Formats: sequence, structure tokens, C-alpha cells
Amino acid sequence: TGYFQHKDIFVQDAFAGADPGHQVPLRTITESALHALFARTMFVRPEGHDFSKHVPEITILHAPSFHAAPHLDHTRTDTFIVLHLTRKIVLIGGTGYAGEIKKSIFSLMNFLTPLKGVLPMHCSANIGDGGDVAVFFGLSGTGKTTLSANPERKLIGDDEHGWSERGVYNFEGGCYAKVIRLNPQHEPEIFARTQAFGTILENVVVDPLTRALKLDDASITENTRAAYPLDLISYAARPSMGGHARNIFFLACDACGILPPIARLTPAQAMYHFISGYSAKVAGTEAGMGKDPELTFSTCFGAPFMIHPPGVYAQLLGKKIELHKAACWLVNTGWSGGPYGVGHRLSIAHTRAALRAALSGALDHIETIREPIFGLKIPRICPGVPDQVLIPRNTWADAAAYDRKAHELAGRFAANFKEIGQGAAKEIEDAGPKV
Repeated sequence: TGYFQHKDIFVQDAFAGADPGHQVPLRTITESALHALFARTMFVRPEGHDFSKHVPEITILHAPSFHAAPHLDHTRTDTFIVLHLTRKIVLIGGTGYAGEIKKSIFSLMNFLTPLKGVLPMHCSANIGDGGDVAVFFGLSGTGKTTLSANPERKLIGDDEHGWSERGVYNFEGGCYAKVIRLNPQHEPEIFARTQAFGTILENVVVDPLTRALKLDDASITENTRAAYPLDLISYAARPSMGGHARNIFFLACDACGILPPIARLTPAQAMYHFISGYSAKVAGTEAGMGKDPELTFSTCFGAPFMIHPPGVYAQLLGKKIELHKAACWLVNTGWSGGPYGVGHRLSIAHTRAALRAALSGALDHIETIREPIFGLKIPRICPGVPDQVLIPRNTWADAAAYDRKAHELAGRFAANFKEIGQGAAKEIEDAGPKV
């Protein structure tokens, strides 16, 4: 508060959560007009709400130019993001990265919502014309934003949601999309947003003479972002809510080239993969990374934001799957034909086709092949996906090399689950890969 004295500050009032029954009022106080605009873009501002009577439950104090003194303030560095869970106050300083604003609120929502029986989810979500909701779990770089941006379906949101007794709802009022090397042909909707008035571009390089965006330029960082309100998206659901999820997709950017483009999961397998949260960290979303992906397991696909023990979130998801008979799928958005450096990245067109087939019910009665190590049920055929791509082992030039890599990955899964899966039901542990 001393730092804020004699400074112009900007205040934005909004809510976390589109569901009126579970909205949490919040206030962002910042020294930066840009970050005030970001807060206004990314949080929910209901039409007709009288903000003169707004009483925030959560307050963010945001001072990007204020740096901590680690030896005095007991912080690890001069950058800090500090949450007080019971006072519901967030302190952010020493960083201009706007993502800290949204992720701090997501962390608090991960603490608050399970206390009310609501499952917080690091996922994107959309809804079909028939009211069928699909949820896409995944870490940054796995395709949550890209794959949920489907003009054939209404977008509920691209990153943070709750699943309440009424259904799935967005925690946010905007999207926060990665735009590094954005392809206007493969991702036309997101590309169009980068050209639209009202979009906030972060870490994006701009040509100093022409002012044209250089979306392929990673000289600042690979983690370039576009923040834009959901209102800019023609196919956004209004309000940002839907019913209970009918399909749940676990997205994994598999740098080993072992997982199939799509496979059906049993409820126990779904719980195993939810607790595991497997993917590869792709350069651009993690500080200090080299060019090569690194295998990672992020519990519940959002370990940094999970404040309760993993079992709390897992039990909530398990109950939702059982109660609403949701179909669960594992989707590889990573490599095929070999690991990173040998194989190739799976075609986004093939991934979209696999999702379309699952959502339409086209895979419901297709004969499946049981993969022996991970126990996955892989469809023999899938409309829009070449048959030879569906079975990963068949895409490798050296089948024995595939087997060795598959057992290696299975071992990584087992070692991770042994560490974080304590207390899980035996049927969930047994649903993991066979080492």
C-alpha cells in the first residue's frame, strides 16, 4: 500500500464464474492500465449488474514495477505471486506477465469451489447444437484452445471451468491463446482475433516500421499470447455455460510417439490419466526450457494450481463421470512414427477428424484393438484418419524400438503414480500401463 501512494491506480470489478449460482466477486487494483484492461477482458462482467454495489470477495493488488527484496521479504526472487487463502488477497509484483492475474484467481477457485462440491478444471469446453458438452483437459501446448475453437460447436471457454450440480461453466469472460507461429489456415478463428480491435497481444513482436505483427518471431519468448473477450467470437456460447459433459478428452502432447491419435478409456483409466496428467512440456510455456520437449506429469492437468490434495479433485471427477455417464477419450496431439526428432507431429486435421468422430458417436460401435501395454481401446477405423496412423506401433520403421520406448514410457507412468497416486482405489492403479 505504501508503494501505491501518490500513484495513479486502475480498478476493475468483475466476477470469476459465469454461473450466477457460483460467481465469486473480485476486484483488481493495478498501477498499469494495460493490466486493468486485461482483467476486464479475462473476467466476467454480467450485463445488468450494478457495479456501484459490488462487494469483492477476492482482491488482487498488482504492481509489476514493484520488486521484493528476498532477504527481507522471504521470497525466492524479486518476483512474487502471493495468495492468502482465507483473506482471499493476491499480491503480484516484479512481473508484467498478465497470465499471473488469471492463474492466481484460478488457484483460489481451485481452493474455494471444491468446498461447495464444484469441480474446478484446467480445460476448455464447447457445446453442440443438441446441447452435448465436451471438455478438453490438457496442459499448455496440447491444443486446448485450438481444438475447442470449432465453428461447428459453441465455445464455452478455452482454459478454466467449473462443473457444478447444474453443469459446466466458464470461470472467465475471455480467451488467452498462444499465438506463436499461428497458422491462419489451420487456426483461422484465433488468427482473426490477433487482427481484431480490443485484443491484447503479449510478448508479440511488431515490425517497427510497418507495425505488422510478426507472429513467427520468438525473439522475446515462445510464450506469445492474445487475450480477447469471448464477445469477439461469433460462435461463443452466451452465457458461457452448458449442461453436464457428455464427452471428456484428455489431451497429451506425447513426445515419445507411443500414444494413439485417439483411444476410448474406461472410467478407471480416465481417473488414472486424470491423476497422472501426462504430456510433454513444449518450449514456450515453461521458463528455462531448451528446444526439446520434456516429459512431464502434472496432477489433474494443473498441479501448480491445485491447493487441495489430488484425491479431492479426482473423487469429484469420478463422481461426475459415473453420475452423467460421460464417455472418456485419450487424444495424442504429439508425435507419430517415432519420438521427437525422428517422427512427425500428428496432423491437426487428423486430430480434428478424430474428435469429430467421437463427438458424433461415429466411434461408439467401431471395433477396437486393445493395445497391450497401456490397455487402450483403439478404434480400427476412424472417419478422416488414415488407418495406418491409428495404431502407433505400425507407424514406426522399427517395431522393436517402439516396444522399448513404450515400456520406457510405461515405467515413467508407474513411477509417477507411485509417488502421487497414494490412496487411489486399486482399480484405478490397476488401470495404468503394464510395466
